[in-house]
Amino acid sequence: MTKEQLYAEALRYHTKGHPGKIEICPTKPHATQYDLSLAYSPGVAAPSLAIAADPALSYNYTGRGNLVAVISNGTAVLGLGNIGPLAAKPVMEGKCLLFKAMAGIDAFDIEVDAKNPDDFVECVRRIAPTFGGINLEDIKAPQCFEVERRLVEALDIPVMHDDQHGTAIIISAALINAAYCTGKELSSLRVVVSGAGAAAIAAVRMFLRLGLKRENIVLNDSHGIVSTERQDLTPEKKEFATSRHLATMADALVDADVFLGVSKPGVLTAEMIRTMAPHPVILALANPDPEITRDEAMSARNDVIYASGRSDTPNQVNNLLCFPYMFRGALDVRARRINEEMKIAAANALAMLAREEVPQQVRELLGREEMAFGPDYIIPSPFDPRLREVIPAAVAKAAIESGAAPRPE
Repeated sequence: MTKEQLYAEALRYHTKGHPGKIEICPTKPHATQYDLSLAYSPGVAAPSLAIAADPALSYNYTGRGNLVAVISNGTAVLGLGNIGPLAAKPVMEGKCLLFKAMAGIDAFDIEVDAKNPDDFVECVRRIAPTFGGINLEDIKAPQCFEVERRLVEALDIPVMHDDQHGTAIIISAALINAAYCTGKELSSLRVVVSGAGAAAIAAVRMFLRLGLKRENIVLNDSHGIVSTERQDLTPEKKEFATSRHLATMADALVDADVFLGVSKPGVLTAEMIRTMAPHPVILALANPDPEITRDEAMSARNDVIYASGRSDTPNQVNNLLCFPYMFRGALDVRARRINEEMKIAAANALAMLAREEVPQQVRELLGREEMAFGPDYIIPSPFDPRLREVIPAAVAKAAIESGAAPRPE
């Protein structure tokens, strides 16, 4: 199918029947006058007064505890860039559909016309009482760091910028298993990152929590190596600036164990891969076209472990593996935040799930009867039905043990 054919089919998909991808359905009887007297006036006064006396009861008497806001200002939408809040709405509706389909979570998409971080934060802060969690989406860097930080500090419900942390969690799961497959210790890995935006910074921060060493990580952005010699770095880039004297990314890749690409197509070559350490791990995640294709990477040498964001090659790094289940686990225990322990728990749970036998239904769906843990299967398939049980349970357990959620009485 050509791009033009796909786009035409997508337009038909979005307009057929009910326009868009989500709708609201009542959950209580509403056919009689008595039903309506309970749903609205005068009966609704009872739960309202109860919540006024004890705000925690909002989780008992309303849908708040299973409701997430998917909020964006449209400044960094998928691979489309700054297309604005209205044009971002189809993407945010799609995210809401996935929340419901994968984890049973109700989600409202909210597109905010606010490029200024102060305006955006204030808007989200004021509407937060409606929701049990906030999923920030498609907000450009470096504003996304400030927006998330301020909302986490201001609110007592889980807030997560999926472009940062969802991506970082899946990458970390892939890295854990890639290292396991090659017999390398995480603490010994030398990593080169192409890109220094939201996903890159979040991934590197998570690498450190997994035990990788800061001095073994080099970032490269559109202006070159992120080095202490540069004067143009944001605070986030300064955090990971290298003191090594490296002229180019190609220099940094010599004897490196891992290439992480969150940048643009074509920046990695077969020649660069041939200079890397034995069993190099190539995580080429630019979408829709990766930094190097799987065929090009595998032709460079025969010991490569390759992952990308594409669904037509093995080892797809897909945020669908994380965000529905991260929020499911957080909501189930009424977590007040999503902390580092919960993210690490999700990454480890994903890594361990990939090592188990792949369900027959998944192998049949993907047409890969021989699918099993190894270089071509280091992260689970998004279609693995066990994700809905395994990941939320791990996240919920970490939330309770770390104090992000109240311990059950």
